[in-house]
Amino acid sequence: MNQYTFSFAGFGVVATLLASFVPPLAAFNTPVFQQSTQLRRTAPSKMEGVEIELPDFDELFNRIGKVSPLATMVLEGGGEERRGFSGVDENSSGLKWRMLESNKRKLVHQIDKIDNFQKLQCPIVRFRSTLQGPCVGEKFADFVMNIDERRKWDPQIAEAEELYPVYDLATANLAMGMGRYGDCTHMGVGYCRTKANFAVTPREQLTLCGVQNFDCGSYIIWGTEMEEWHNHLLPEGERHTRSKTHLFSTTLTPTSSDSFDVEYVLQLDIGGKIPSFLTTPILTDTVKSLFSHAKKVYADNQELQQFLRDKEVRCATLAEHSLLMTP
Repeated sequence: MNQYTFSFAGFGVVATLLASFVPPLAAFNTPVFQQSTQLRRTAPSKMEGVEIELPDFDELFNRIGKVSPLATMVLEGGGEERRGFSGVDENSSGLKWRMLESNKRKLVHQIDKIDNFQKLQCPIVRFRSTLQGPCVGEKFADFVMNIDERRKWDPQIAEAEELYPVYDLATANLAMGMGRYGDCTHMGVGYCRTKANFAVTPREQLTLCGVQNFDCGSYIIWGTEMEEWHNHLLPEGERHTRSKTHLFSTTLTPTSSDSFDVEYVLQLDIGGKIPSFLTTPILTDTVKSLFSHAKKVYADNQELQQFLRDKEVRCATLAEHSLLMTP
């Protein structure tokens, strides 16, 4: 099993315990994926014979920008100023967020939500934090992509695997407009499953996610659930209740050489008919656990340096492979 999973937001605790911008409150009218086969854009995966449908990246990043002011700032080039949250326009989208928590002395210093966002019967929740350490976005992605890291803060995760990494990221970057949304350094379809607990059955997800790297040192990690017509990509075996990540993004932008701001946004439908006033506190605690783990790792310079050395080796190997394949 590949150690990476691209199901970023299918938090086991929640599932196990609980069974361009548009006017305010208007729906996202353009679909991310196309049901018509004639309109789909695809890219080959590293699994022979498997094509991955690419989303409408303009629509995807429009949605991310609408709910994440920090992402908007990065996408518009404001990350160069290293102002972080102090440089965002809080009213750019016109959305009405309800503040759940606000305390600058806490690790997660602000939490906001919108109930029944886009009339999808589940809230969208936004978390803000400032971490000490260099802004290494790939490492933050590792917390949710790497199954070993995931288990350190999400004890209910049962299975997590990247099933279909995109074979050639140049194809994805071309579809994104070659730099319009940074440089895509990783993309793939992943599967995750949570453990059963008490009388609650497991949950499963099939998610397309990616990592965008920007010249200013910022990153956007994103994800969205695959549609029903992608179910042939699910692994063989027993099917479970489906959780769905309608939208996921994490934006990281440096505020100095040794600090960075993080805005984490998630709209997760855990499946079933459990009311959101029960799911939101569990989701909040789970994300706080993620940030507590991140704080420890970024404070450990030795672990970060080893991660960066390993990354250099992987990049060198990929570069050598590309040269060997050049005619």
